[in-house]
Amino acid sequence: MSQKGFRRADRVAERIRSELMDLLLRGSVREPAAKDVVVSAVRVTDDLSIARVYVRVLEEIGADRQESVVEALRRATGFLRRELGHRLQLRHVPALEFFWDDVVDSALRIESILDEISEESK
Repeated sequence: MSQKGFRRADRVAERIRSELMDLLLRGSVREPAAKDVVVSAVRVTDDLSIARVYVRVLEEIGADRQESVVEALRRATGFLRRELGHRLQLRHVPALEFFWDDVVDSALRIESILDEISEESK
């Protein structure tokens, strides 16, 4: 019955990511700071008690806006867990923890450093 090679936590994480994206894209979260938010990844603990949700905004924003986005999603956690419970039909919905996904920022920073090095070497 289970898919070979996939842990249950990974399957639940992907379903949570998909459903959260749907909720955010449809504008179900009425927090203005949560507009244009993209869920880039979800990591669920093996016991399915905690889901760490990594989010981004499509346009480039400052650190203060990043904090306001994460805080807006934290305020909407109760609503989001309730909606996920209905949609996923899990007995226990994992606690949601929201984090800013800075992987893209780090990659851009590394890319700019490498560009500087290549310009200096020419």
